[in-house]
Amino acid sequence: MSLLFSPLTIKTIHLKNRIVISPMCQYSAVDGYPNHWHLVHLGSRAVGGAALIFTEATAVNPEGRISIGDLGLWSDAQIPKYKEITDFIRTQGAVSAIQLAHAGRKGSFAIPWQSPRQLTDKEGGWETVSASATRHHRLDKEALALDQSGIDQVKADFQSAALRALHAGYDIIEIHAAHGYLIHQFLSPLSNFRKDSYGGSFENRIRLLREIIEEVKKVWPEDKPLFVRISATDWVEGGWNMEEAARLSAQMKDWGVDVVDTSSGGLSVEQQISVSPGYQVPFAEEIKRRSQLITGAVGLITQTAQAEEILRKGQADLIFIARESLRNPYFALNASRELETDTIWPIQYERAKPGA
Repeated sequence: MSLLFSPLTIKTIHLKNRIVISPMCQYSAVDGYPNHWHLVHLGSRAVGGAALIFTEATAVNPEGRISIGDLGLWSDAQIPKYKEITDFIRTQGAVSAIQLAHAGRKGSFAIPWQSPRQLTDKEGGWETVSASATRHHRLDKEALALDQSGIDQVKADFQSAALRALHAGYDIIEIHAAHGYLIHQFLSPLSNFRKDSYGGSFENRIRLLREIIEEVKKVWPEDKPLFVRISATDWVEGGWNMEEAARLSAQMKDWGVDVVDTSSGGLSVEQQISVSPGYQVPFAEEIKRRSQLITGAVGLITQTAQAEEILRKGQADLIFIARESLRNPYFALNASRELETDTIWPIQYERAKPGA
């Protein structure tokens, strides 16, 4: 029996296998609205057999975008386009999830393949915000430190976006607290120099995330799962680290979080990452052991046997496939053949199924 193709139920949501399409920015939206590209991109991964399909980092307000091409969910007018996507994904027996995000100081960028730099005001750029008045890269504009009013607005925007996600047909939301974006900027002592109740101690630095979770849970149904993506380490001496990530995860279980999606890095240009296949899996394993939460492993997981082994060793419960799914939208269908496990193919593709 393949563990990769074993089902998993989280609250009332049933996943047919353990394969998750990770949220991956497409930088192809206009004014935050999804379009045909997003429908085909996400829909093809559902056709390809994955159980859980994540819509990319979706900004909770216009200033929360990484780039002008990012998706957003700050207006009710945006809901119908997302509903088209979730409706199609559901027809394929897959579950729709969305990652809600705020880029903080890493925002106001041009579309990466056009010009990987922050935009000027004349080019449509905007003022970025962060935990403190800092910048990610020396060439970036200095971000504005959020005051209490700004923090309260961010929390309200996450709540509003979560409610819109529900109306758009999503069964799972994930709060993006990783990769150097706004919440991570509060978590890490490398970017948070505040002297108030949101800075300094570990408990203060995790306060914004806790309060966002509290606000989201006021509108997100209790029977639907809540994920959080974290960076387990900054990969920089003196930064956010595995010990703090494990402590945070244990607390998140008490806050009502169901799954920790475990990544790393993204906060500092000084990061030194030793990259190899599955290099982030030990983080998921440690967080799973210490928090007793369901965890997802992500990062250079490209082979079927590799994914199966992670699950067999008990290192994680879900396998998040990222770039490999861009190369191979039908990763799950191919994996089922490699593991000699029968899985349902789209009826339109049945004649191509091995043995058909």
